[in-house]
Formats: sequence, structure tokens, C-alpha cells
Amino acid sequence: MEAERAAQEPQVTVPRQSPHAISEKNYGWLSRLRSYFILDPLIWLYTLVLGLLALPGGLFDESGRRLHWFSWAWSWLIMKTIFSPVKVVGLDKIDTSKTHVYAVNHASAMDIPFLYVYLPFQFRIVFKKELLSYPVVGWQLKRSGQVCIDQQKPTNSIAAIRSAVKSLKAGMPLVIFPEGGRTPDGEIKPFLPGAFFLAIKAQVDIVPVALVGTYELLPMNTYHIKCRPLEMRVGQPISTAGLTMRDLEAVSEKVRKAMVDLYYVEGTGVDKE
Repeated sequence: MEAERAAQEPQVTVPRQSPHAISEKNYGWLSRLRSYFILDPLIWLYTLVLGLLALPGGLFDESGRRLHWFSWAWSWLIMKTIFSPVKVVGLDKIDTSKTHVYAVNHASAMDIPFLYVYLPFQFRIVFKKELLSYPVVGWQLKRSGQVCIDQQKPTNSIAAIRSAVKSLKAGMPLVIFPEGGRTPDGEIKPFLPGAFFLAIKAQVDIVPVALVGTYELLPMNTYHIKCRPLEMRVGQPISTAGLTMRDLEAVSEKVRKAMVDLYYVEGTGVDKE
């Protein structure tokens, strides 16, 4: 009877917690004051100044190299300001001269500066339409050739998708956040349906990338930057050669498994100071 009762009781799934919190680290009021009165104002200043400079600087920039440099400079200043040492693992094993789609987990507003500084090549980012409403940031995204996707009305994004496929085939790497937005709890979320449509359409390999520590650094709905070590873990490329749209779900599952394995692996030293 007890076995039957246990079988009938609903199973409670305990969510796996991110292993990247520094348990002995106390981010108290001094950390908050430093963030609110030093780090945040500096980041807003970098955004405003470089964003405005990029407006005339990007004129006649058909290749996007100049605007990519402005994004890199903005990101470099931010990464230097937040006092967070970074470790990069696995990128040296990737042939970055080849075109890839880089699938990255999305945990923080700091993910973008992180990628601009530590991916050593020009690339384009797939972003959601809502970001266009942000002053300066939205202007830069629109003018620098990034790929805007309307998640509410995908048919409005057909031209952008065609342009992205054309860019991939021409050799421009692409960064995507297959979860579709930032995680609210530090866990890797399910991927959006069709997240790897572009990779299959262009027949380019997908490289899973796990950004570790950015959620703990700056999660959603706060301006409190908790300075801490970060890590970028890069996995092995996953081929799309010969695949069709029928393989989208299988590819998505394969990439997500690779990303999860990278994200939750322990013992790399990123969580210790």
C-alpha cells in the first residue's frame, strides 16, 4: 500500500542550482555603493559617449568593421571597469577562420560586452526587436547590421533572416541566444523552436558556448554589479552538413546538451578567487 501511495503522489522536481555562486563572498552595502555610484554611472557614460561617436563614425561603413570596433571599445571599457577576471577555455581549439554560428546561453546584460571582448573576430548578433526601443543601444544595433527578429510576428523578420543567411554564406559569423532571452534564475532554459534555422539553411557548424558567472555578476532586474571571476567555455563544433529543417529539433537538443554540459561542469576554478 505504501508503495502504491508513493507512486500516486506527485513528484516534486527540485531545480538544479547554478554551481557558480561564490558562497563565501558577501556582497554587502559597500558593493552596492560601488556599483550604484561608480560602476553603473561609468557604464552609462561609456554607452552615451561611444554610442554618439558611432553615429557619424559609422557613415559609409559598408563592412561594419568601424561600428564593430566601437562596440568592442565600449565592451572593453565595461569589462575593465567591473573588476572581473576572465578565463577562456576551448576557443583555441576552434578554427575561427571558418564561419560558425555561436550558440550562447543568455544570463545577463553583461553577456554582450563579454562576447565582444573575448570573441576575437567580427560577428553579428541575432537580437529581439524590443531592444530597438532603447536609446543609443537600439540605434547601434540597427545601424551595425545586427539581425533583428520579431518573436511576436516572425513573418516581419523574413528580410532580416534572408540577409543573415546571405551573410553567413559570405563568411560572417553569427552569435545567437537560443533561449530567446535572459534566464531569470541562472538555469539554462529550453531553446526556442527554430533557433538553428539559420545554421541549417547556411550549412555552417554550430559552436556551443557557455558564459559562466554572468548571472551572478548581474542578473535581471537589478543594477547591483557583483564583481567576480567569469569564464567562457567553448565546446566542439556541431555539424549541420546535409541536415534539413526536419532535423531542427534534433540539432537543438544536441546543442542544448552540449551547452548544459559546458555550463554545469565543475572543477575549472572559475568559482574560486
